[in-house]
Amino acid sequence: MKTTADRSSRRGVLAVLLLGVASGAGLGPAFAQPFPNRPIRLVVPFPPGGPTDIVARPLAQMLGESLKQSVIVDNRGGAGGSIGADLVAKSPPDGYTLLMGTVGTNAINGALYSKLPYDPVRDFTPITLVASAPIAVVVNPTVGIASVKDLIAHAKSNPGKVSFGSAGNGTPGHLTGEMFATAAGVSLQHVPYKGSAPAITDLLGNQIPMMFDPLQSVIQHVRSGKLRALAISGRIRSPALPDVPTLGEAGVKDFESTAWWAVFGPANMPAEIARTLRNEIERIVRSDAFEQKLGNLGVQPSTEPLSLAEFKKREVARWGKAVRDSGATVD
Repeated sequence: MKTTADRSSRRGVLAVLLLGVASGAGLGPAFAQPFPNRPIRLVVPFPPGGPTDIVARPLAQMLGESLKQSVIVDNRGGAGGSIGADLVAKSPPDGYTLLMGTVGTNAINGALYSKLPYDPVRDFTPITLVASAPIAVVVNPTVGIASVKDLIAHAKSNPGKVSFGSAGNGTPGHLTGEMFATAAGVSLQHVPYKGSAPAITDLLGNQIPMMFDPLQSVIQHVRSGKLRALAISGRIRSPALPDVPTLGEAGVKDFESTAWWAVFGPANMPAEIARTLRNEIERIVRSDAFEQKLGNLGVQPSTEPLSLAEFKKREVARWGKAVRDSGATVD
């Protein structure tokens, strides 16, 4: 026969066990699986096959291998990258939806679009820079312009009559052309196209004499001799075209303008998750394997010493001024 003391002892043990279960449940995340424990989506805000896709796919593959979870590239093109960027901005900040952001989505569009559905600064957690590419100044060889010095002299002799093409209003190529004109003290006429491809076609056909465009878009035509690269807009020469000077070397002092790619998450991402992603991506970006996967097309792994947050602040100011100076707007 069980005594009152026995029953009290058993009730005490049961109470302790229930308290332990309740305490464990209250701790929640402490007992959750470590990040990541399911596939990650990397949103590319442009169609497959473009420059952003070229950067995102090797990164996704290598990041998946590093984290031992699938990293799936999700192309969501449209509205200059704004559709994909907005999708990420409105996603849960749990590290499972990331953006392959660009100079357009996270530095230019805030000044360019009158009605942007997201805030390029407040709506994202900056993770880290991934890659960059300079803008190339290219001409049709038949126009007789062999250097930046020749170009500036020609433009000064024909104010407002020398035209340049770009992939469209507000693109890095367009804005770099406007910044070049200001820095060189010349007046150029901008001819916007709906993408790089049609602009390059007209440049090859001598319908326009020159163009400003990211190096990877024109490099094959430069290498074949169909186009002449006068300079690139980066701080240093590109390993892909080592004989082509920078604009600074060509006489336009302190000139720098680059297209870039970086990973962002939604705002308010937990610091530990952001740190995990940052550490793994930076290790990949520094690897020889990643550089090899990008190919010899002018896109290089980032070597920017600033953090992405600091870098983005500088870039928003730089490109915002370029947009305002150019007068470009998109409704």
